[in-house]
Amino acid sequence: MEGGGRPSAAQAVLLAASTAITALLYSIYRQKARVARGLEGARKVRLDGDLRAVLLEAPGRCVPYAVIEGVVRSVKDTLSSQFVENCKGVVQRLTLQEHKMVWNRTTHLWNDYEKIIHQRTSTTPFDLVPAEDGAGVTVRVMKPLDAAELGLETVYEKFHPSVQSFTDVIGHYISGERPKGIQETEQMLKVGTALTGVGELVLDNATIKLQPPKQGMPYYLSSLDFESLLQKQESSVRFWKILTVVFGFATCAVLFFLLRKQYRHHRERQHLRQMQEEFRQAQERLTGAEGGEALKNACVVCLSSTKSCVFLECGHVCSCHECYQALPKPKKCPICRQSITRVVPLYNS
Repeated sequence: MEGGGRPSAAQAVLLAASTAITALLYSIYRQKARVARGLEGARKVRLDGDLRAVLLEAPGRCVPYAVIEGVVRSVKDTLSSQFVENCKGVVQRLTLQEHKMVWNRTTHLWNDYEKIIHQRTSTTPFDLVPAEDGAGVTVRVMKPLDAAELGLETVYEKFHPSVQSFTDVIGHYISGERPKGIQETEQMLKVGTALTGVGELVLDNATIKLQPPKQGMPYYLSSLDFESLLQKQESSVRFWKILTVVFGFATCAVLFFLLRKQYRHHRERQHLRQMQEEFRQAQERLTGAEGGEALKNACVVCLSSTKSCVFLECGHVCSCHECYQALPKPKKCPICRQSITRVVPLYNS
């Protein structure tokens, strides 16, 4: 604590940073909890012949947040894998990712670094259809790339290591970057994949569409079933809740420490003021109506009895007989610290 009981700059920065982190974590936790509650309250509809009747009865022919499960089927042409034969899908993502080691000048360690240098995603219109054949109900999936969880499967992955000469190795050590290679990945949403869609379900003329909701809730196209998807969101909520509680306790601990320091400083100042007041009152008693002369003739040791001893050879008159007797041996004058050879009583006439 600084003078006046104020916290130091480092303590103030620590408290402000801890409070800000706690507020940020609490905001994320609230958002995750809202998403989990919305997902738990989403209306579950079956992809069967009654789906159209359900939407006709709904206000505006729309279910704002619905859960529907089905199997992926292409509407027109499918996308073919560039690396795997007879692999068809409706969403294809090709990624080139650079891997290298970067020298950290602070920790003096080589750290892994990854960077996407190229990515291309292709889509084709597709529907969700019932897993059992026979029902003629389909749901057109709109804007699949806007989904928070798009259930893509990695169908091809290969790492191409960098070929380096001795000169390249020396140059990389000097520059602080050591390339490891390029990773090539192909991901697809294959035809026939079981998918769980969560979003706005609307009947547009004769077409049933699943699209991103307008209420700010996330849009899901996940390969997980609904129960697994809900458990995943609830686990995320618990994680952010624990982080919020931990940083909240840390913030309270810092605040308690600062308040305790300030309280102790306040108590010390109160004690000092009390001692000053007692000293002032003692001075007033000694300098009362007849106290001026009494203070002048008072013993310098006890300040209560009258001076009654002359110390020789220094000649100081500063002590009463009782305080002289209490002086430690060898006895010395309290004023000049010279040795006392003998004492002569002082008589006031």
